Amino acid sequence: MNKIKKVSWGVLGTAKIGVEKVIPATQKGKYSRISAISSRNIEQAENVARQLGIPKAYGSYEKILEDPEIEAVYIPLPNHLHVEWAVRCLEMGKHVLCEKPISMNFRQAEHLKQETEKFPDLKVMEAFMYRFHPQWQTVKKLLDEGKIGELKNIHSTFSYYNDNPEDIRNQLKTGGGGLSDIGCYCISASRFLFESEPIRVCATIEYDPKMKIDRLVSAILEFEQGTSTFTCSTQMTAHSRVEICGTNGKIEMETPFVPSPESKTKIKHQSGPQTKDIVFKKCNQYTIQGDLFSQSILNDSDAPTPIEDGVANMKVIDKIVESHKKGTWIKI
Repeated sequence: MNKIKKVSWGVLGTAKIGVEKVIPATQKGKYSRISAISSRNIEQAENVARQLGIPKAYGSYEKILEDPEIEAVYIPLPNHLHVEWAVRCLEMGKHVLCEKPISMNFRQAEHLKQETEKFPDLKVMEAFMYRFHPQWQTVKKLLDEGKIGELKNIHSTFSYYNDNPEDIRNQLKTGGGGLSDIGCYCISASRFLFESEPIRVCATIEYDPKMKIDRLVSAILEFEQGTSTFTCSTQMTAHSRVEICGTNGKIEMETPFVPSPESKTKIKHQSGPQTKDIVFKKCNQYTIQGDLFSQSILNDSDAPTPIEDGVANMKVIDKIVESHKKGTWIKI
């Protein structure tokens, strides 16, 4: 029996999202292998390597990029470091899976896209893992088949409560705030389902008076076909839900963005007078993401989500901020 080839991955940093979710999930992949992890604190890297059974630990990000065994790099660094280290990975011949948001703003995202064009053989993708979960693939298929009629509105809510000023997600200089952390999912999902870009946006934002980060954002995105509305908050009770309405039905997603890999996932589909639950087996969307990206490397095919998608998402985020500042609709 032929041994399945696996892509050798390196990880920049020991961020919680990587250590607790992405690395363990990727290690379970059919086409992915975590070979090394790095930190600016070698002891931290060694501790995580020991904890997760990673063969190699490095005391600098540069060292992991110099390792010839590493083919792809996962970047869970703070937002303000995403573009810098994505470019450095490319310059060292590494494929890149970068945590969302891909950058701090649209200008940076455009710069990254231009840099990727210098390395056409390397894959670069923003890590919006939710899209690869079977529930989202099923929702997309239902919409494509007209199972709720014509799509008219998507309403999403994503929130949690965290007012710790020491948390990186609450630090303005590193790109903290609700819009970048979780609002980006609501925007991405709307663009994914409508298969287009919004024409204009209108938003209101509430900022934390001390930390200065956005803690409550509500926005309307107008598409040619319909509208998307969402609310995200980092200082509101934990809640996550997506409702998708068409001319002849609707779909409700109970755990749209971060379903537990240890539990089954369910969506409710109403078509005309008929309503049914669709239940999905336990799965880990981070494992699926890692394997799909690894397969694109092994097969030299397009990345599952193109870098242009990440750039477009950042453009909408910037326009939402501009809408709040100007108190009016902003064209995209």
